[in-house]
Amino acid sequence: MPLIVPGLSPPSTSADTAQQEWMTKLMGKKITASGSSDNVTFAKSELPKEHRIVEPGAMLSQEHNPDRYAK
Repeated sequence: MPLIVPGLSPPSTSADTAQQEWMTKLMGKKITASGSSDNVTFAKSELPKEHRIVEPGAMLSQEHNPDRYAK
């Protein structure tokens, strides 16, 4: 599991702040269908309504969605 140090480099905008918060919540965890999160898992039900899960090695499109992190 990667070492995450929140606040090491402070974000500059509210979108960056939201992105940093989600990275802190999700980095190094597995997404599960169960109803609760813990130190190594994160419940899919706790994700925002509009979300995208990217699997390792998956191809990505370059679409721009400015509201992706702003919640």
